Amino acid sequence: MRIPSFSRNRHARFTGLLMLCSVLAPIPLAWGDDDPESLDIMERQMEHLQQQQMSLQNELAAMRQQIAQHRVHAGGSAGNGAHPLQVTGSGGHVHGGWTPVEAGGAATRMATGAEIAGQPHIGGHSDPLSALGDQPTYESVVAHREEDLIAHMANNNVGPHNRETAGAQSAGALGNKVFHLGPVSIILGGFFDAAALVENRQVSSGIFNYWNAIPFRDSSNFHTTNFNGDARYSRFSLMARGQLNPHLTVAGFVETDFGASAETTNPYESNSYVPRLRQAYLTLDDSRANMHFLIGQAWTMLTPDRVGIVPRQESLPETIESSILAGQTWSRQWQVRIVKDFLKHRLWTGFSIENPATIYDTTGFGDDVGNGEYRLPGSNSNYAKVGSNGVGLSSATTNYSNEIAPDIIGKVAWDPTWGHYEIEGLLHFPHDRSVINGVGENHTAIAWGAGGSMILPVIPHRLEVRLAGLAGKGIGRYGSVLLPDATLRANGAPALLSSAQATAGIISHPNKLLDVYGYFGMQRAGRSYFDDNGQAYGYGNPMSDNTGCGVEGSDINTGLGGCTANIRSVEEFTIGAWYRFIHGKYGTVQAGTQLAYSRVHTWAGMGGAPTTSLSEIFFDFRYLPFQ
Repeated sequence: MRIPSFSRNRHARFTGLLMLCSVLAPIPLAWGDDDPESLDIMERQMEHLQQQQMSLQNELAAMRQQIAQHRVHAGGSAGNGAHPLQVTGSGGHVHGGWTPVEAGGAATRMATGAEIAGQPHIGGHSDPLSALGDQPTYESVVAHREEDLIAHMANNNVGPHNRETAGAQSAGALGNKVFHLGPVSIILGGFFDAAALVENRQVSSGIFNYWNAIPFRDSSNFHTTNFNGDARYSRFSLMARGQLNPHLTVAGFVETDFGASAETTNPYESNSYVPRLRQAYLTLDDSRANMHFLIGQAWTMLTPDRVGIVPRQESLPETIESSILAGQTWSRQWQVRIVKDFLKHRLWTGFSIENPATIYDTTGFGDDVGNGEYRLPGSNSNYAKVGSNGVGLSSATTNYSNEIAPDIIGKVAWDPTWGHYEIEGLLHFPHDRSVINGVGENHTAIAWGAGGSMILPVIPHRLEVRLAGLAGKGIGRYGSVLLPDATLRANGAPALLSSAQATAGIISHPNKLLDVYGYFGMQRAGRSYFDDNGQAYGYGNPMSDNTGCGVEGSDINTGLGGCTANIRSVEEFTIGAWYRFIHGKYGTVQAGTQLAYSRVHTWAGMGGAPTTSLSEIFFDFRYLPFQ
């Protein structure tokens, strides 16, 4: 039988190109690991060649099948009894080669999302090389690792986090290796961390900045420098992922570190800090309906993102300090989130209900009643109940606020061809109960907030500007400084405090080895107060006693004056850099340093409006075995 000339020409062309790819593919392996940037370039070239080789193999196999079928129709055989090889219409691949089927029989179904040469199946494309295009489906993202291809999906010149960056690690970046346990894929993440800091005040919070505890001059801690180092922020994470059908993917993610303390923890001998839960959630992604569901503990949807509204792509600073940055909007909490994307994954809308909490300031009310109960003006039997101390598996030293409903959060994200832009809003419902003259009454307030963020890729993937902000009433706990959400009215009802927070940053990646950053962050709280029989109540009361804030020792000797010092605002300026001095197939080792200066301003009272400050130098070494 004579094979058509066009088939012979295609066969010769495919065979030649296949041989060329086979020869060229191993070339990058000859390069050593001495230059990480060159190695990275070579690895990408190798992956591209492997993709070309696999594409050619696909087309060659399809052509052979057409030839075999042509021979059958012409009265010939199907290749001496050999089964023709079946290729799926979507161009999908399966580990271990092609799936054989009987000649003329139905095609064996192939699994979508299977990886060949480290690349996922791209649903909806007939040509495997189209996986390298700018608009793969969301299925291609969740079927492998969203950090790989989401940049192509959005094509906003911002792209996903580089896995090695500190911002990616804060968000929960996963590694670039996939392990298979039957139909379930396992991806690991995390790092080994050794951090230290020197600060010009004694604040016993380690590398976690607790701005509310920065001492004023009345405390001897103001006059004492401090050094602290530990490895407790080493982190481990794991994602298990399964493909339920060609369009539906389920995944579970968990992340932990050792940032918590137990009653038996001491810094003198064992430093036995206990594991704590950072994130643990389940996701369900439907690429046909472009719907994405999340339930569990994750970064609040208010946290700015880099692309779309996608877990582990939150836009977090590159800082070493584990409290992130003053003015940063964030929380990690239980939530139920549903997201839908439109316009080829450029427009995203999200709705989330999340675990509520309210931070009360009870200046002047006293806490002698105990267990979340604070005395109100008038009779000693008048009090407000704002929460209860933990019992059972909750912390007995923490007061958990009364809450009547979850927080409600909505968000819209837009990814044009340049930049990432978001707007968001939330509702929160502080709730307490008061008892006055033996009569109890429940009170509920409506707190709210609105804000947005943007990432401007001044030089795409090299230099970007990040801006974010949130303002409203009763939402202070969504900022890093943890300023109060509310104080109390005379009748015990929540009195919401106005709140505003903002961050601005410039981040540069001069090359694959170096990250340089600078940030400014700010958070402010309003005030609400009243007086009763000469007694000052509430937050920011001008009658508050600040006369002892500048006298050392007055914090323990009330005869020297008081220091109420309700915080009005906190600002932080910081610069830093990370250098990856080992980068290769065994992971990444990087070192970082950060300089930070924070300043605290207070509301004026009797004795003025005292200020204080904190200067810090951070150092950090990290080994990222999976990145």
